[in-house]
Amino acid sequence: MKFDGADLYAALIHELKNDLGLLSLTLDGIPQQDERDATVDAARLLCQGVVDRLQQSLLIYKAIGQPIRPAIDAWSPHDAVHAIRERAAALARGRIRVEAALAPDVPEIWFFDRDLIEMALINAIHNSLAHARSTLRIEAGMTEGCLALTVRDDSAGYPEHLLAGVAENAAFQARGTGLGLQFSRLIAQSHDNQGRRGELRLHNDGGAVFSLLLP
Repeated sequence: MKFDGADLYAALIHELKNDLGLLSLTLDGIPQQDERDATVDAARLLCQGVVDRLQQSLLIYKAIGQPIRPAIDAWSPHDAVHAIRERAAALARGRIRVEAALAPDVPEIWFFDRDLIEMALINAIHNSLAHARSTLRIEAGMTEGCLALTVRDDSAGYPEHLLAGVAENAAFQARGTGLGLQFSRLIAQSHDNQGRRGELRLHNDGGAVFSLLLP
């Protein structure tokens, strides 16, 4: 099998992701102490964050020159929100409170790529865990006829340049929060229903509010 430079780059990202995944499992295997070890908790969160960033980088790399093709299927938003809440709570490890909230009008079934959407929401959760003061909440509701999946926290909120970048559909810096937002916007826009594309929306309301609108 012959590799060109692009194939080698993608393979390297994949291997690094797998290695960091093993490191993350090793950190998770460290026995819990009576008193929390903030250093170990921070290492766990950082390691999982790097794994997720590499996954995002690989997806964005594969999308260069071609659109992301989501595997759309019927899923329960209720199940998805509670599953993501469990993942967020595992990442938080008791440092902050993690909640879930579903509006009464959320349907039993919606059509989306659950794996991609979970990746985007987990990315937002990593950002919230780094900045939230005490609470993080995963929400589902209906907005403008779309399913809105939201991560809300009680941090200082998003800086103005990120809010403006999303509003103007501008390119983000390919690092840190910018990379994650670029990744999330690609995922949202890959969801299309009768000509309407999904959206990434950010605003501040007592903290940072990250929403994916899925048509």
